[in-house]
Amino acid sequence: MPSPSPRRAMGATAVTAACALAFLPAAANAAVEPDTTAIRVLTINDFHGRIEANGDEVGAAVLAGAVAQFKAENPNTIFASAGDNIGASTFTSFIQDDEPTIDALIAAQLDLSAVGNHEFDQGFADLRDRVIPRYGSGDYALGANVYAAGTTDPALQEYAIREVDGVRVGFIGTITSDTETLVSPAGISELDFGDQLEAANRVAAEIAGDTDVIVLLTHSGAAGEDCAAIPGEQSEYGDLIRGASADIDAIVSGHTHQLYSCDVDGRPVISAHQYGTTLGALDIQVDASTGELVSIAGSTVDLATQETDENGEEVDVPQFPADEEVQRIVDDASAEADVLGQEVVGQISGDILRGGNPPGDDRGVESSMGNLVADIYLWSTTDYENYGGAPADIAVMNPGGLRDDLLYGEDGTVTYEEVAAVQPFGNTLTTTTLTGAQLEEMLEQQWQPGNERPKLHLGISDGLAYEYLDDAPAGEHVVSMTFQGEAIAPEDTFLVTTNSFVSSGGDGFTAFLEGTGTADTGLIDLSATVDYFAALDVVDPAPLGRAVAVEEPAPSPTPEPTAEPTAQPTAQPTVEPTAQPTAEPTAQPQPSTPPTREPDRELIPTDGDMTGLLAGGAGVLVLGGALLVALRRRTHA
Repeated sequence: MPSPSPRRAMGATAVTAACALAFLPAAANAAVEPDTTAIRVLTINDFHGRIEANGDEVGAAVLAGAVAQFKAENPNTIFASAGDNIGASTFTSFIQDDEPTIDALIAAQLDLSAVGNHEFDQGFADLRDRVIPRYGSGDYALGANVYAAGTTDPALQEYAIREVDGVRVGFIGTITSDTETLVSPAGISELDFGDQLEAANRVAAEIAGDTDVIVLLTHSGAAGEDCAAIPGEQSEYGDLIRGASADIDAIVSGHTHQLYSCDVDGRPVISAHQYGTTLGALDIQVDASTGELVSIAGSTVDLATQETDENGEEVDVPQFPADEEVQRIVDDASAEADVLGQEVVGQISGDILRGGNPPGDDRGVESSMGNLVADIYLWSTTDYENYGGAPADIAVMNPGGLRDDLLYGEDGTVTYEEVAAVQPFGNTLTTTTLTGAQLEEMLEQQWQPGNERPKLHLGISDGLAYEYLDDAPAGEHVVSMTFQGEAIAPEDTFLVTTNSFVSSGGDGFTAFLEGTGTADTGLIDLSATVDYFAALDVVDPAPLGRAVAVEEPAPSPTPEPTAEPTAQPTAQPTVEPTAQPTAEPTAQPQPSTPPTREPDRELIPTDGDMTGLLAGGAGVLVLGGALLVALRRRTHA
């Protein structure tokens, strides 16, 4: 379940670019003046080992086929990446230390790459001693702002120059300085990550005399896709695109998995989404005689489009043929992953199930699996040695991301394959700061009336609890919330971990979009789960009861009229009043003879006395009736 694809919002633009680039190369080249040289730079970012096809993730073989087609149309084509080619990968690549991804990208004619934070997932020593040698060159891990700790000595190659048809194109690599918080601190203790802008401008000045065109490959990117807003972003990336020197002719971005092709102060600034769904493109015209840059323009190309199948359903269809050599690499890797998937990674003490009967049938109820995965997410962003960020408080897991159960079987052993089947989407873990009010809104968004699934019950981590009414108006389901036993106030703040799908508003949980400081931890759900199992001798099913359904209190009934006296006594008393008006007790019993009566008067009442007695009797009846009504109300309260 990858993050909801923002590509569709730009579908018309992307398809237009695809048509122009893929299907009209002859016309495009014919428009080039005879004394200019046409160069094309194709780009990817955040591929993350997605070598197998999965929906709009076309896989390494189709990616290779697209690159081959473009290079056949214009041999002056360079294929570059803005980093995160490996790491946070799906099972087939992850289980084999991403070597199938490296091999597939080399076979797909990748020429060079910036280094990304995920290239450091297994530490700098692994990058230096294993990953770079497998690529065959330091050109595949460019990092001009990566220094030996405590110095300004480059720890990685800073740039690479490619000459095509007499034109020298320089590529500088930089990486977000946040990398030190995105990977295990122990693995990068030898390094410092410096300011990108300083490094990019410094290196551009150094190589300007040796190049005709300079492209910056930065493993950082915009928070959104609005070209009107991107130049004003107050971030390291915003500083970079605003402050890059005039020597830098284009900026290719990554890290934030966004899709955009913008013009910032006359300079193309592009990002090609994620996972091999899209190619970025820079079309460059250089004066053949002088080497001067004539023009440079950016665009993006969807590698798959949506079509309607015979059942009327929308399906993703690749727009390029699969490369046979790369497909063999992928097939071999898949077969090997099937074997490696049988490796035991841990033990469970009992069945860990999704909601419903059979398990997985009902996403609207609390489940042991949902709560366990939330616990794993919280562990991953608190105690996990590979996490370098601030510790989280709460974690949540969407039920749609749980695709299998873990069964005890004969001895409780759990394999790689079984763990991978629970969360097969390869999402990364993110953290977002939510207020108590936003946390309540998130919980309220579990109820989605009118949808095929009217409720999606979130798994929640230990420490968070709430009571709810299932049958309630929208926004009124959550009755109470506590964290570590204390009531949650609307203004309280919590760092909440979830997966990248949910944090981007997936499954309708848009409360995360209202939070602040959302950060991708760089941890993939599968690898974090495997390491969680390795850290515990036995994993127990998470208990239920963190979310408790309560019954709505019965409303107080409206008092029903009775035969008891009311504030309006009957005009004709049925019993003639006497000096003793009633046998019923009253709140203040009165003597039978009024205290003001003189003792020597006759006991037979006069007309005036009778009037007084009638009035007094009525008053007593009214008081008695009112007291009885009050007592009845207290009984029903």
